[in-house]
Amino acid sequence: MSMLDLIYKKRNGSALTSQEIREFISDYLLGKIPDYQVSALLMAIFFNGMTTAETVALTQAMVNSGERLDFSALDRPVVDKHSTGGVGDKTTLVLLPLAAAAGVTIAKMSGRGLGHTGGTIDKLSCIPGFRTNLTKDEFMQQVRQLGVAITGQTPQLAPADGKLYALRDVTATVESIPLIASSVMSKKIAAGAQSIVLDVKVGSGAFMKDLPSARQLAQMLVEIGTALGRKTTALLTNMEQPLGLTVGNAVEVVEAIETLQGNGPNDLTGLALSLGAELLVASNKAASIVEAKGVLSELLNNGKALEMFQLLVAAQGGDPKVVEEPQRLADAAYSKKVYAATSGYLKSLDALKVGQTAVLLGAGRQVKNAEIDLAAGIRLYKKTGDYVHTGELLAEVYANDADKVAAAAQQLRAAYSYIQQKPTPVPLIIERVTSEKL
Repeated sequence: MSMLDLIYKKRNGSALTSQEIREFISDYLLGKIPDYQVSALLMAIFFNGMTTAETVALTQAMVNSGERLDFSALDRPVVDKHSTGGVGDKTTLVLLPLAAAAGVTIAKMSGRGLGHTGGTIDKLSCIPGFRTNLTKDEFMQQVRQLGVAITGQTPQLAPADGKLYALRDVTATVESIPLIASSVMSKKIAAGAQSIVLDVKVGSGAFMKDLPSARQLAQMLVEIGTALGRKTTALLTNMEQPLGLTVGNAVEVVEAIETLQGNGPNDLTGLALSLGAELLVASNKAASIVEAKGVLSELLNNGKALEMFQLLVAAQGGDPKVVEEPQRLADAAYSKKVYAATSGYLKSLDALKVGQTAVLLGAGRQVKNAEIDLAAGIRLYKKTGDYVHTGELLAEVYANDADKVAAAAQQLRAAYSYIQQKPTPVPLIIERVTSEKL
């Protein structure tokens, strides 16, 4: 069947066969199909969707398009965690050493931030000497020896996904749920994960703004993983306001260290415990979520999780002294405080506006290769549900550009809204999606 036939077929709402999808991916990688035809197919998928069988076939074809990491020789399962992206989401920095201290084996490939959502690799780049570009052999060896490693995504894994994403980015087809799900899962499976835990954000600061869309994405991700033989669980988590009390890069590393010391904010600590518990159960390190949370809480309290963080940093060439001396991280030259304009309860703290303010400061990027200011960021002193008085300190912004600091402080004020009655709290973890619940 020709590419034109596939476009006609999908445009008219019919499902593509597994063979058609395999041949399409293979021919596109070989340069036999022009981008304009692939763009037409992507738009047809955007409007007509894909069945679960189609999405699974697309995921498998992208997995098979490049290298695959194989940890099957290990005597223990290898797991991975993925977040769909949010504001202030430094969970991976806490979760990896925490779960690894409990004996979980984690092979994590992460990306850089784009737009208003931050990237784990950018945050780790704040640590002097920390290598985020491990070779395939170095990455696999560290997973075997230390039980945990993190590196930037490599173009050798699922290269078809890289080509498709570049087109999606310029053809307004990024938001297609089947294309998002197949992109995420192809990289996780190619990277050798045998069990996958997904943090699907929903709300103002998330890619999925409403619960039905987030639930649909979570279900699709779990269906793909299950169909391809991976134990997969997704948590739908609230991203109406930033996670934790910091947004940026160096400031988020500091907060992650504080959390590993047992002094982190309740939402960040709670999310790390919940995701970590899923990893422990998937790795047969605990019989239940309740038991797993107990184990992880003890590791935060006795310092073992913090020790594992230092071991991870040292293993990848970083300076473990940042734990005792956070001033070794990037430090901004300018700062400005933001004060409350009125009294009342904070009705909302718009995560999207906070994220956009962080980008204005230089902490994020609008295009993939843009330079960022690692010292730029925001520290929050009040969040949704807190009562504030007129003139009380709400937040502080940091950057190495005085003009950006002034503009960001003004912009950040628009992220807050007030109410005279205390708002009903929204749970951080909204829903749990597993194959049994589909």
